[in-house]
Amino acid sequence: TPLIISKGKIQFHQVTFHHDEGRHLFKNNSIVIEGGQKIGLVGFTGSGKSTFVSLILRLFEVESGEITIDDQNIKHVTQQSLREQIALIPQDITLFYRTLMENIRFGNIKATDEQIIKIAKRAHCHEFISQLPQGYQSLVGERGMKLSAGQRQRIAIARAMLKNAPILILDEATSSLDSITEQYVQNALSLIMQ
Repeated sequence: TPLIISKGKIQFHQVTFHHDEGRHLFKNNSIVIEGGQKIGLVGFTGSGKSTFVSLILRLFEVESGEITIDDQNIKHVTQQSLREQIALIPQDITLFYRTLMENIRFGNIKATDEQIIKIAKRAHCHEFISQLPQGYQSLVGERGMKLSAGQRQRIAIARAMLKNAPILILDEATSSLDSITEQYVQNALSLIMQ
C-alpha cells in the first residue's frame, strides 16, 4: 500500500541489523523521532549514521524488528511512495550529465521553469547559474564535475526544496564545504526545514 504521512513520526522498534562482516551495527535498537522534530546523529566513522538513514529509505532491510512512519511499517508500503515522502540531501551529490534546469527538476518532474528558477534563488543557486554562459541550460558534466562541491550541494538543496517532502534527511550535507559556502548552504537549509 502507499505510505500516507500525517505527522512524519519515525519509529525504530527493536531493530537489529548487521552488514556482511557479521558484527551487529544495531541490536534491538528502538528510537522515536516525533514529526516536526529536528535531530542529529553523532558518532564515529563506521558507527552506523548513514546506515540508519539507509534503513529508513529501505536501501537495506532490517534483520529483525520494524521501522514505522506514522505507524505504517515501511516494509509493507511501496518503495516509490516511501521515497516520494522523503527528501535526502547526501554528502556525495549525484548529478546527471544533463542541464542544470533538468538536474533541479529531478526533485519534481512536473515543475515549470519559473518554479525552478524561484527555488534556485531560495537555494542560493541562481547567482552562480546566471554567471554561466548558457545559464540554466548549461550541462554539468559527468556526475556534475563542472561544478564545485558547494554548487552541487546547493543544486541538491534546490531539488529537495522543489520536492517539498514531509521528511527531510541530511547526510553530512555540509562536510566538504568552505565556511563561506557553508553559510549559503546553512541559510538554504534553514529555509527548507521550515
